[in-house]
Amino acid sequence: MDRALVFEDPNGTRILYDAGQTVAGPTDPRLGAIDVVLVSHVHGDHIGNRHIKAPNAGTCAQPDTAVDATPHSSSVHIAVEKKAKIVTGGEMPRFFAGKLKAAGGDPADSLLVRFGAMRTVGGVGITTVPAVHSNGLAPDLIGGDLGHSMEAAGLTAYVGPPTGYVLRFTNGLVVYLSGDTGITAEQDVVVRRHYGARLVVMNIGDTFTTGPSEAAYVVNELIKPASVIASHANEEATREGRVLPGTRTEAFIKASKVPVHVPLSGRTLMFDGAGVCVDGC
Repeated sequence: MDRALVFEDPNGTRILYDAGQTVAGPTDPRLGAIDVVLVSHVHGDHIGNRHIKAPNAGTCAQPDTAVDATPHSSSVHIAVEKKAKIVTGGEMPRFFAGKLKAAGGDPADSLLVRFGAMRTVGGVGITTVPAVHSNGLAPDLIGGDLGHSMEAAGLTAYVGPPTGYVLRFTNGLVVYLSGDTGITAEQDVVVRRHYGARLVVMNIGDTFTTGPSEAAYVVNELIKPASVIASHANEEATREGRVLPGTRTEAFIKASKVPVHVPLSGRTLMFDGAGVCVDGC
């Protein structure tokens, strides 16, 4: 169920992508300084409706997400604690501005970047790109009478479309973060041809997102990066640092024509401007 990745630019800017439920809230020592929080969409397993109470609580197969982070979310609590900017697209910035204010933060720290342009935060270029998924806001993240009424009616709130991201780091590295998505034409036209992404973080969880074969098609035929990081596996993919046989992660590695790096907690990977892993691989 791991989602979270932390990217650090050579200039020191640190970006948290999709905190999810397996970061132990804003005091998790693995976070360190965070300057920017990215949220691809507001589903609980990405925004962080719940989270583990301590690093690695529970097991890889069944993390112990005992802490309820609603109605604000783990992402908002982290942004407030770290005095970080939340950068999102769609209709999410206004939602996050309200949540930051309610949690004791500064609503001005919620920044908009919609599909079509890039804004720079801490020296890192950030833009959103389309993702094909849903983006319903659950009633428990709304709270109050409205949240109870929506829960009873089986409804979620609209906060605009879900997104992926493209990041441009100061060493020239361009990274595509897929978010939860299926195959899209923009992965070729925008992500590869326009932005020239060389490192891809690709969701492979199947059913809800691209599965291993679909994700491999995106990597092999549409984006054609130098490297890919497997994400959103929704399985116990590794044990003692080794990929387990018969997993979606193994299937994706075998299907990909470019090197696949499996993110492990506590391990740092370093990539050059061309998207090639040069340390920690």
